[in-house]
Amino acid sequence: MISPGLLILYVEDPARSSHFYRKLLDRTPVFVSPGYVGFDFGNGLGLGLWSTTSTEFVSGGTGNRSEIAIVLDGDNAIDAIHDKWKAEGVEIEQSPFDAVFGRTFVARDPDGHRIRICPPDK
Repeated sequence: MISPGLLILYVEDPARSSHFYRKLLDRTPVFVSPGYVGFDFGNGLGLGLWSTTSTEFVSGGTGNRSEIAIVLDGDNAIDAIHDKWKAEGVEIEQSPFDAVFGRTFVARDPDGHRIRICPPDK
């Protein structure tokens, strides 16, 4: 069976994005270089922040048409993290609301990548 182990976001400034995700996720990167920063979530999945100016960057195109989804159980937990992030200056693209799948909201990182907070699938 094949399982994803790493999500990669292409970013303009890995140091800036590293600082953002360090605060957002409350964890320290496990790998840092000028063109790449890696985070390990401890559950077999990691997040890589890869510089768009790296000589090893081979992906073309622009735009951010995907989301990182962080699952939190309970409306109070979702609203609490929204309030915390908003107070810390995180851009909120979509305020909390009740979707067909439950309470959710969307934030954006410094490069415009979407971060959705949502409940677990039931």
